[in-house]
Amino acid sequence: MNLRIQGFEGSRGRGEIFDAAIPINGSESAKPLSKKRLRRVPVASRQYKGDKMRTTTLAVMFVITIAGACAADSLNVRLVGYCDTPDTALSVYVSGDYAYVAGAADGLRIIDISTPSTPVEVGFYDTGDIARDVCVSGNYAYVADRRGGLRIIDISTPSSPTEVGFYNEPGDVYGVYVSSYTAYIANLFGLYILNTSIPSSPTEVGHAITEGWAFGVYVSGNYAYIADGWSNGLRIIDITSLHWPAEVGSYNIGSAAWDVFATNDYAYVASSSRGLRIVDISSPSSPVEVGFYDTGDNTVDVYVYGDYAYVADISGNGLRVIDVSTPSSATEVGFYDTGDQAWGVYVYGDYAYVANGLDGLYILDVSYFTGIEERNTPVPDRLSLSVYPNPFNSAVTISVGAIHELPLQIEIFDISGRCIAETPVGAGLKPARAGGSRTLPYETVVWQ
Repeated sequence: MNLRIQGFEGSRGRGEIFDAAIPINGSESAKPLSKKRLRRVPVASRQYKGDKMRTTTLAVMFVITIAGACAADSLNVRLVGYCDTPDTALSVYVSGDYAYVAGAADGLRIIDISTPSTPVEVGFYDTGDIARDVCVSGNYAYVADRRGGLRIIDISTPSSPTEVGFYNEPGDVYGVYVSSYTAYIANLFGLYILNTSIPSSPTEVGHAITEGWAFGVYVSGNYAYIADGWSNGLRIIDITSLHWPAEVGSYNIGSAAWDVFATNDYAYVASSSRGLRIVDISSPSSPVEVGFYDTGDNTVDVYVYGDYAYVADISGNGLRVIDVSTPSSATEVGFYDTGDQAWGVYVYGDYAYVANGLDGLYILDVSYFTGIEERNTPVPDRLSLSVYPNPFNSAVTISVGAIHELPLQIEIFDISGRCIAETPVGAGLKPARAGGSRTLPYETVVWQ
């Protein structure tokens, strides 16, 4: 099968119109091409000149499949490495160079992922029952161990993790979220809040009973969001007072709610046979569904990173990547058939880590969605840049000095690779000469 590509490539007033044919093996699937993935193969070209071409640019005009057909098991996602685990991998959390896997009857598994292509297990701890979920904070891994309750594992030495504390009442524990010294657990009865400032003796400080069987929990701001089991959907708990948490809103999604992720006024619910449901939570007392994507099977976990929701499916569909930049029209833009039951997913940098049932941990390259586009941009002869404070929360002051043809422009990207601000600088300054004063012309901007 061939792909036909037409486009323009050029810089500094010159460019080429190109027409290329790129062969694809029958074992591969046709995939959309990004700018940084395009390999130019000129067949026939013409030279063009003109002032309108002074900006370095590369434009792909269209991509057409000429002939052939093949079965696809992936789109825009690539397998990098995997590590088998003894039992079923149900959940995964990534921190630094390690992936922490809730491994069902084989407890907590610790996998070194410093080399993604060759991950290797370096330690484990038998939690005693069925490790369903895991969350890491500091030197501790918090494991939701079903009938074993919450187990707190010291992971400061990954090769020899040690249990330092536990909480085992009441009911089976299925999900856990930890923030600072507080653990939020989803169990048979609802939400339980624990003080874990002393890991060896966690204590309950409050709880909120829900109508269903709480499977998943996510905390954002003053609210805890509960995926409330078989038929009760999303529950929203006000945790302003940890001692007296209270339900303030709910939304029945019409199917089992397995997991939830909340960010930017939206809750993303993994809704079993009803796929991914997107709920507007800007008014916690009256949440309303604004979008959905039917994955076609059994959605059990979700992780949102930038403009994309990464969804795990246990009915053979593996990892699905959903563009949620416009919640009302969510669209699938990538997938990878993992070949087994994908129970959990965690996205960190350019990789999605999938707890893939009996096949253990899969590491998938999702840089197609997370990477920052590379540009052929001229670099100043000399550049000085200061950022204060660093890191910052609500505002940052950026001072820029350069020997360069002004003006310049600062582009600010979030951790998902999305450009969130473009700030011109230097419009009122004169360029400094390389052979002149050592002092660079400066301009300071504040971004918030």
